[in-house]
Amino acid sequence: MEFHHFDLAGPVEIVPRRIGDARGWLCEVFRLAPFADQVGPVDFVQENESLSARVGTVRGLHFQKPPFAQGKLVRCTAGAIFDVAVDLRSGSPTYGQWISATLTPERGNQLWVPPGFAHGFCTLKADSVVNYKVTAYYSAEHDKGLAWDDPAIGIVWPAEVDPETLSAKDRVQPKLAELPAWFGPGDLSQCA
Repeated sequence: MEFHHFDLAGPVEIVPRRIGDARGWLCEVFRLAPFADQVGPVDFVQENESLSARVGTVRGLHFQKPPFAQGKLVRCTAGAIFDVAVDLRSGSPTYGQWISATLTPERGNQLWVPPGFAHGFCTLKADSVVNYKVTAYYSAEHDKGLAWDDPAIGIVWPAEVDPETLSAKDRVQPKLAELPAWFGPGDLSQCA
């Protein structure tokens, strides 16, 4: 596995090594020891999967506030997505900044989105399937969001983005300036 770090501390892109022959290929999608060496200790407790039928579907930006803050290990098993993480750690030198990675089944790459980050994506192909492991159980009471198009964040979404695909919930998410300081001041221990 290869681990690619961003200028923004916390998120990590993971690219598995594939061993192939005439029949196809095999790869380790997840291996705890090298993953923990790169991001710190994790304990995945739930796995989720979504299907987005239309190109340009926007889901997010989502996160859970403490004590149910979630780290997410995201991969695309069909189609392709433009995947985004936004730093919500108050006092962090990169607060409000974002990173992105294009996830595809062909590359098999994944994005680690630590607790303290909002997560969202836009589908680049029809019938995109997104699978993600999380470090905390879903809690409706702690489920929060952030406006996907907040100009203060300035995410440069792909041309395919279609705001008509937003859920009712995502159409009314608050802007960054309206969020309480739910996450500690740049404490990277929250990124594990």
